[in-house]
Amino acid sequence: MKSTTLACALAIGLGLPLSGMAMPAMSAMQAAAPATAAPAAPKLHAALRGLWHGHIVHTRAYAMAVKAGNQAAAAKAADDVVANAKQIADAVAGFYGADAGKGMLKLLAGHWAGVKALTDAAHAGDKAAGDKAMQELSVNAGDIAKFLAGANPANWPEATVRGLLLEHVADHQAQVGEIMRGDTAAEAKTWAGMQEHMNMIADALAGGIAQQFPAKAQ
Repeated sequence: MKSTTLACALAIGLGLPLSGMAMPAMSAMQAAAPATAAPAAPKLHAALRGLWHGHIVHTRAYAMAVKAGNQAAAAKAADDVVANAKQIADAVAGFYGADAGKGMLKLLAGHWAGVKALTDAAHAGDKAAGDKAMQELSVNAGDIAKFLAGANPANWPEATVRGLLLEHVADHQAQVGEIMRGDTAAEAKTWAGMQEHMNMIADALAGGIAQQFPAKAQ
């Protein structure tokens, strides 16, 4: 099953809106689901969307700075990625405790290390290093999915979350390649898709938190 279908299935299960998603042919279950359901915790949804969008904004800025040979801009973007990861980890800690926040930060650090390695390898034309980075990112996606499923098994099925994260990793790979090739038209399409996909991930996480902690999520 493609991760877009997984995202739709997860959204349906959480009662999330499906509008704005890149939709495959709808199953009978999907067709019967409300297409305009309001999020259960709109402020939480907005906050998590902002945080996860920050991740792709800063990783994109890093790739562009590396392509341009601007070391100062690349260093700032890298710092911004780390600061954003800490904010996401703090959000997790707010619901699941300090240890969970630390665990999330460690996993996000692994994700960023992979994305950075992938970006640097693409700029250097080092295919072997790029392949290694993708392997590490795939393992990291599985680790994050396991972590989240352990925290909220009823709402974040491990296989589903892993599918979402692997698509996110593939988006990074496509975008980095396009930036390094100077293919601005292709990168613009990838960028639009990445933003939509971040909404899927953020909404799935927010929806799961809202179901697990209905009072606190408000």
